[in-house]
Amino acid sequence: MRPGEAELVRRIHNEVADYYDEEIELELDDREASEAFGDPVHLPDGAEQDSRRHYFRELFRLQGELVRLQSWVAATGHKLVILFEGRDAAGKGGVIKRITQRLNPRVCRVAALPAPNDRERTQWYFQRYAAHLPAAGEIVLFDRSWYNRAGVERVMGFCNDDQYEEFFRSVPEFEKMLVRSGIQVVKYWFSITHDEQRLRFLSRIHDPLKQWKLSPMDLESQRRWEDYTKAKETMLERTHIAEAPWWVVQADDKKRARLNCIHHLLSLVPYQDVDAPTIVLPARERHEDYVRHPVPHEMFVPEVY
Repeated sequence: MRPGEAELVRRIHNEVADYYDEEIELELDDREASEAFGDPVHLPDGAEQDSRRHYFRELFRLQGELVRLQSWVAATGHKLVILFEGRDAAGKGGVIKRITQRLNPRVCRVAALPAPNDRERTQWYFQRYAAHLPAAGEIVLFDRSWYNRAGVERVMGFCNDDQYEEFFRSVPEFEKMLVRSGIQVVKYWFSITHDEQRLRFLSRIHDPLKQWKLSPMDLESQRRWEDYTKAKETMLERTHIAEAPWWVVQADDKKRARLNCIHHLLSLVPYQDVDAPTIVLPARERHEDYVRHPVPHEMFVPEVY
């Protein structure tokens, strides 16, 4: 191998392993966590194991706080919008998963809009986004948002100069209107280095379970790294307003980025404990005339496992 290739291969392997760690994490139940942490088959000894213990401990604690925040939002009618922007493969989807993992989808939902269709292209630019804004007692997380116009649309030529300038004239007023209407707007930019983005793209190329994540637009973003950087700098400068400021998340380390982002989000919302009613499980009613009818055998899913 050429100089540096062995290190690159090692890092790609670690990136792939980290992805499978994430999937294990998403399946972990709080009650099983301590048992899983102590299993040397799944976790290495030493500092790395301690680091993972700390990560899971903090993640579960923060997710518990998110549940408290959710209860407060539902009880008070608070309306919360969170925008997640950043480079391709910067980890936006990962933190969104961890925020929503233990929340009620009727209270907290994700808006991940596809490219606009022919009809939507003729609408007022913010129209299709406005349809996803929260009502009272709701949280909406935008996995990319109206800031597409300031980023990918600008760099890839999907909008003209007049549309681009009109966006910057309109977006501060649009967000101020949202805030005046009672919607709290939080905006996160996930920042990674060029080397880290390249590493994550390479891991997707070599992992068949993640190849679907790699789009032609992602590949083009590597070539146009500097154009995206200029677009980002302009966007932050022209849309960082007091009513809805930008917050930058350092995201080269995905696990730290998740914890830092969730911790910061919790600090921005003035949530408090909400008194919950005592839950009593009712006894089953039994009726003399009830007869359970057997389900035909052919309707059952084969028990392969």
